[in-house]
Amino acid sequence: MALLLGVDTGGTYTDAVLIRDEVTVVASAKSLTTRHDLALGIGAAIRAVLKQSGVKPSDIALASLSTTLATNALVEGQGERVGLVYIGFREQDLLSHGLTDALKGDPSIVLAGGHDHSGSEAAAFDANALKEWLNADGGTVSAYAVASKFATRNPAHELIAADLIAEKTNHPVSQSHQLSAKLNGPKRALTAVLNARLIGMIDRLIAQATGELKSLGIDAPLMVVRGDGALIGAELARTRPIETILSGPAASLVGARWLTGADHALVSDIGGTTTDVAILRDGRPAIDIAGARVGPYRTMVEAVAMHTTGLGGDSEVRFISEGLQGGITLGPRRRIPISLIASQAPDVVLPALERQAAASLAGEHDGLFVRAVPNVARDGLGAREITLLKRIGSTVHPLGDIIESRIDLSAYSRLIDRGLVQVSGLTPSDAAHVLGLMDTWNTDAARLALEQFGRRRTGAGNKLASDPRDMAKLVIDRLTHQTGLALLECAFTEEETPFGLPPADLARHVLTQRGLAGHSGLVRVDTGLAVDVIGLGASASTYYPAVGDLLGCKMTLPEYAGVANAIGAVVGRVMIRKRGTITSPSEGEFRVHLDGAPETFVSKDAAFTRLTAHLTEQARIESRASGVEDIDITASRTVKSAKAEGREMFLEATLTIEASGRPRIADS
Repeated sequence: MALLLGVDTGGTYTDAVLIRDEVTVVASAKSLTTRHDLALGIGAAIRAVLKQSGVKPSDIALASLSTTLATNALVEGQGERVGLVYIGFREQDLLSHGLTDALKGDPSIVLAGGHDHSGSEAAAFDANALKEWLNADGGTVSAYAVASKFATRNPAHELIAADLIAEKTNHPVSQSHQLSAKLNGPKRALTAVLNARLIGMIDRLIAQATGELKSLGIDAPLMVVRGDGALIGAELARTRPIETILSGPAASLVGARWLTGADHALVSDIGGTTTDVAILRDGRPAIDIAGARVGPYRTMVEAVAMHTTGLGGDSEVRFISEGLQGGITLGPRRRIPISLIASQAPDVVLPALERQAAASLAGEHDGLFVRAVPNVARDGLGAREITLLKRIGSTVHPLGDIIESRIDLSAYSRLIDRGLVQVSGLTPSDAAHVLGLMDTWNTDAARLALEQFGRRRTGAGNKLASDPRDMAKLVIDRLTHQTGLALLECAFTEEETPFGLPPADLARHVLTQRGLAGHSGLVRVDTGLAVDVIGLGASASTYYPAVGDLLGCKMTLPEYAGVANAIGAVVGRVMIRKRGTITSPSEGEFRVHLDGAPETFVSKDAAFTRLTAHLTEQARIESRASGVEDIDITASRTVKSAKAEGREMFLEATLTIEASGRPRIADS
């Protein structure tokens, strides 16, 4: 009997589950995610399931990891400092295609070079300019992204640039052609930038997970969940961390299907940072072939068609001062709950909250606390950021004690974007403590924070809330409302009959909202979901019954809903997908675009034979590297052609090879 270990590292909790023979949950457990050293949280969760089950570490035959870290980092705009090498494009492309926003001030260079649609060199690559840049601004980063024009037709210039960078800096390099075989250079460049930004984070996670497994005596293969729900080997995930965006949500869909057997349902997974909504059709999650969208970014990574919103149990509560009524909104940034940080640093947090509550006037930074995150690369920091980090040191501080002037605020924001500091503030988790829905951390601190937040004045001069419980109800009601919006937006997106407006506008439309409230005057308006919802996440049972009532739908909260991600992490299959292209530069000429120089054939069949063999071998190599021994291979193709003078003319073809199988189970 094989024992399988699934682990999910989320923004707040790390989950672990043991499953016997892919059929029975033997044990499950949670621990807090320890961002400064992820191994601590991973180890605590694994130790808990081992103790609960009584099994020996050596009995575990396979371990698999899913994570929301990459997703959360992109939603919150965090990650390490990177450099972009942009070859054959125009300088203005950086701005017009959103690359400037994605770089967030990180260095970039536009170089001569690139190829044309047929894979022929369009201009010579300017290697000297790259070397000069690496000696200057380009040498101040942790990783690099390289994107060359038509690199999917001929990656020669990306390969040359990557070799030069590796030789000179010894830092990791993300090449756009290795992340997607599709055209659209700026979008591939964006994907490469995000991949480079995530490399350090995912590398540390896998290294820490691997080390912790070994220290516990678990000698089993380690897999990682990809964003489409498939498994890949840990070493492959280290080089392509962008493929782990939506890893946690994808695992939750696999877990939801395994837990409920549902064929058709919306699945909503609430975490600490995000709410992830997707649809199961015929028991399978839909794949977004246009590329995963996370936060503001549309990548070229194929992943589940997930609708990710910056909304979770640990979302920042933000005050809306506009208008007479005032109000609040949640997210998209995550905050450490006040109740949690008070349980970790009570001598700092509780006295500060009490002092702030006693003051006659509320301070700008009241109710906010800050601490540094160790073991994160600090390349490229300015003098003011370094000064702030030294001021914070290794302990928790009220934010007002750290920010000494307005000039400090921009440096503080940059530290947050780099993931170098964490901020604690009021969250729905704190509201749940005061309302008796949770009792995990420090309720007294949550009550003080809610009382303080409720003192804020609306445009009419009234307090936002009269007491902590009223403030807590405002927060929970807002969470219910925003969750309902997320579910409606996903449903409108997936509707087969179009409504003529964007899904986000439809979800927020006055008729939709009046329908949720059951409006009945001269006109009766009803709004709701005509499909069941499966609620997942540690706090789903706390928040989701009210969401089901709001939307008038059946809300299923399965047993083990809180560890569905960890379950999905270990019951999936390895799936390696490789794509390649054949073009026809002239009649009777068929060009196969490979990882190196293109190859030209005079026969279409010969071209397909060559590309099929090449992609199949690539897929087999990566499948074997991911531990699959019994490999299933499938192939599909799309061919574009046109009629000219009564004849069918070949234009282009795309070949897709898929290799799949279950990963090898270690002998136990």
